[in-house]
Amino acid sequence: MKITKVEAIPFSIPYTRPLAFASGEVHVAEHVLVRVHGEDGVVGQAEAPPRPFTYGETQGGIRAVIDTIFAPQVVGLDVLDREKIHARLDRTVGNPCAKSALDIAIWDVIGKLLGRPVTSLLGGYTDRMRVSHMVGFDDPDRTVALAQRINETYGITTFKIKVGRRPIARDVAVCRALRAHFGDAVDLYIDGNRGWSAAEAARALRAMDDLDLLMAEELNPADDVLGRRWLVGRTAIPFFADESVSRPAEAARALLDGSATAISIKTARTGFTGSQRVLFMCEALGVDTYVGNQIDGQVGTMASLVFGAAFAGTARRAGELSNFLDMSDDLLAEPLRIERGELRVRDLPGTGVVIDEDKLSRYRTDR
Repeated sequence: MKITKVEAIPFSIPYTRPLAFASGEVHVAEHVLVRVHGEDGVVGQAEAPPRPFTYGETQGGIRAVIDTIFAPQVVGLDVLDREKIHARLDRTVGNPCAKSALDIAIWDVIGKLLGRPVTSLLGGYTDRMRVSHMVGFDDPDRTVALAQRINETYGITTFKIKVGRRPIARDVAVCRALRAHFGDAVDLYIDGNRGWSAAEAARALRAMDDLDLLMAEELNPADDVLGRRWLVGRTAIPFFADESVSRPAEAARALLDGSATAISIKTARTGFTGSQRVLFMCEALGVDTYVGNQIDGQVGTMASLVFGAAFAGTARRAGELSNFLDMSDDLLAEPLRIERGELRVRDLPGTGVVIDEDKLSRYRTDR
């Protein structure tokens, strides 16, 4: 089946409250819905969530690179010629979210073409994943209240805590409050989004040594080469690389040069094809992984779920699959439902994404 057209549709949906972390703050999900059209009317869909403060991509930039560079290079190719497609996309440097959305949408077309869920095509390990919920910057009392509500409403028992503020005591207090409130009934881990120096991060970890944290992520910039290696070398818990590994080669370098001991995989950043390569490399090296999230909406979350459930290595840990709860609305015709702390893959051909066209018309910003 040949690709006949590619669309990049911008849409904007407000968050219910600002989400703040060390590298930025978001108030509105200004994302792009990518549609890959095949012959016989088959359409694959994916969400591209730009993060200018992380990867340099913007909503307008994603639209422009898809419309003017990527679409002309892939229209006319067979959807099964994925290596040829990626060879053409990779002629252009950067643009990880634009490339990833195209990759996921093409996999969606392939699943529909074959009449199979993409989860089964990728690996078919399970049909569900446990869910981890992210909490942004706030004071201890409000953070505990939010986590309690999420726990009671959705059964979620794993929480990612955004850290990286100064003084470090502010974030230490939040982590301590959560552990004191929940005891050992929940799992906690931290993500600094490069907000601290290596010395500050080491002090913070020392201050939280008794909190039984699952892991830490990007506490200081990976570009602080010696500082990052020094920090990782003295850290007793897994240290995950995330935004510093936007390509499989960067993940390999992070592990080999000692700037991380584990890798966060995000389908919004490496699609399904690149995420497979990262996962298989990590499995070969005996390195831990988990499925992260880029504050995706439900379309993007569906992709994360589809990939994470496909493999034993990613299904082992709770995946970051609940950021959409902070959005005031979404595009799926049938919204995702987290029940007993889990999300289930939909037994539909492709990725299971079905768009509510009325909502898309309401939120798209190009008309």
